[in-house]
Amino acid sequence: MEEWVGFKWHEYITRQALGEFPEHAVCLKDEARTLGVLFRALGGDPALSLVTAEPRHFQIRRRLLQKLAGTHRKFELAWRDDQSLRLPERLALFPDKQLNRELYLWLAALAATDSQEHPDWFTANQQRVQHLLAHWPGLETMYQRLVRHTLQWRPDPDSLPEAEAQRERALRQALIHPGSVTRLPRATTDPWPVILWLYPVLGKGKVSGQVIDDDANSRPGGLAKKNKRRQAERVDGFDRDQGLMIFRLESLFSWTEFIPVDRAGDDTEEEDAEAVADDMDMISISSDRRETSSAIKFDLDLPSEENDDLRLGPGIHLPEWDWRSQGYREKFCCLQPMLSRDAVPSPLPEALKRPAQRLRRQFSALKPLKQWQRRQTEGDELDLDACLDREVQHRRGSGVIDQKLFRRCQLSQRDLACLILADVSLSTDTYINNHQRVIDITRDGLQLLSEALQASRDPFALFAFSSRRRDHVRFHHIKGFDEAYTDISRGRIQALEPGYYTRMGAAIRQATRLLQARHEHQKILLLLTDGKPNDLDLYEGRYGVEDTRMAVQEAHKAGLTPFCVTIDDDASEYLPYVFGSNNFVVIRDPAQLPLQLPKLYMNLTR
Repeated sequence: MEEWVGFKWHEYITRQALGEFPEHAVCLKDEARTLGVLFRALGGDPALSLVTAEPRHFQIRRRLLQKLAGTHRKFELAWRDDQSLRLPERLALFPDKQLNRELYLWLAALAATDSQEHPDWFTANQQRVQHLLAHWPGLETMYQRLVRHTLQWRPDPDSLPEAEAQRERALRQALIHPGSVTRLPRATTDPWPVILWLYPVLGKGKVSGQVIDDDANSRPGGLAKKNKRRQAERVDGFDRDQGLMIFRLESLFSWTEFIPVDRAGDDTEEEDAEAVADDMDMISISSDRRETSSAIKFDLDLPSEENDDLRLGPGIHLPEWDWRSQGYREKFCCLQPMLSRDAVPSPLPEALKRPAQRLRRQFSALKPLKQWQRRQTEGDELDLDACLDREVQHRRGSGVIDQKLFRRCQLSQRDLACLILADVSLSTDTYINNHQRVIDITRDGLQLLSEALQASRDPFALFAFSSRRRDHVRFHHIKGFDEAYTDISRGRIQALEPGYYTRMGAAIRQATRLLQARHEHQKILLLLTDGKPNDLDLYEGRYGVEDTRMAVQEAHKAGLTPFCVTIDDDASEYLPYVFGSNNFVVIRDPAQLPLQLPKLYMNLTR
């Protein structure tokens, strides 16, 4: 009973201290699509992902009720960097749901401005607001409405000490009339957060010298995903033999307050580890790997050459696009063509024979058909209609008599070639619906599509790829354009196994080179994948996305038609930027991929 009363009391005090309106709350996940469209429409960088902002620590002057409840020590505020735009996960500051939604819209619009970044946070935000309102004056009414309600949320200057009161009046003046205040007065505490402004990148700057920044080494996540940074410190290895008591009673740690985190560890048995991390002000990280090394469930090191697939040649050196320097790194990647060592000729699996038979009937209609070309000067036989017209013209005494009296039979050709490129990285080892792996679905899709293309007689090639850093991009040869699709090709498909990572740009560049050598008029590059480009080295986040986008643009310039088929639910965050809005499709039910692929190909080549 005492625990229940204490819990209810804490819940009541916390609710009163927060001063929010939970019944009018708006969540970022619900507004993400609208905010993304607005951000890009106003000129925001389309490569940025939209994610939730992590709390920042502030040392502000708190009221007694806020101290009792332990609130108002952390605030989620908007900021952006080269990788992502970060917004609060939830807004409930105003007593109107529409106002909270407008606050999201304002922050997204403000982040889209490309005004000159001033080194001073206070001045930079005023300039950014002036720039936005000058270019989009229709936002003025919404901004003034948000300012009025924001001032009601902020502390009253008359209730603050003199130095803090001067600073608060300066902030209020800067919000009402942006650009009218040139300097923010100093005080011993942090200023109350300005929810209408963007804050510096975590780890690169501080507001008034008092905000405690979190670690800046996190990676950008997907659209409106919870991907928060935490403050960390590096410590020596944790000696379990000494127990939890370390020198002094003040140094007593609970198990949840000292978690020996190792970067190489993959899993944890503590189910509430994320919740514990959210409550911690500091996470200590050591380099002690005595126990976590045993938790690694797979080894990503390359196998020995005698146990690996056959290498076809010494490797191909390819460039890579570095978006930061806006230039290519020449011969930066080494792509290694490979052939499965363990593949054995295999027939089509029994489960695929019936759908394959149906697809062969449908695609056989795309075979070259005989067409008669009429009124030819020479040909296989006389054109009776042309001969009859000539006789009529002769009897009428026409001066010009048509001499094209023959017809010729010619086969109509589909002038196209297709290269299918499949992602076989380690992520394809995951299970769908608890009984089928992504790699199994990919194999079935490749086999059914190949059966259909063989029936249509369209030239096609099959390759798969994975990578382990830039010096080893694995490019698996399954079927070349000049090879027949036989049990040998089927065996190579069935021998595909998941492993390593997804350096997508290098694989697309090699596929582009192979397609460029074809003489067909229409050349299609069909990419099958289950996630974003990534690798162990710097090929992560925006770097990988930008390189893949540049490789796709190179394919377009070469006259190819790149098209991406994915089962990634978050693909709408980055694929429109990489492939274009009409050059990709997301298969919501991955189990339907094998049957959907031939239909997509038919629509693509119709």
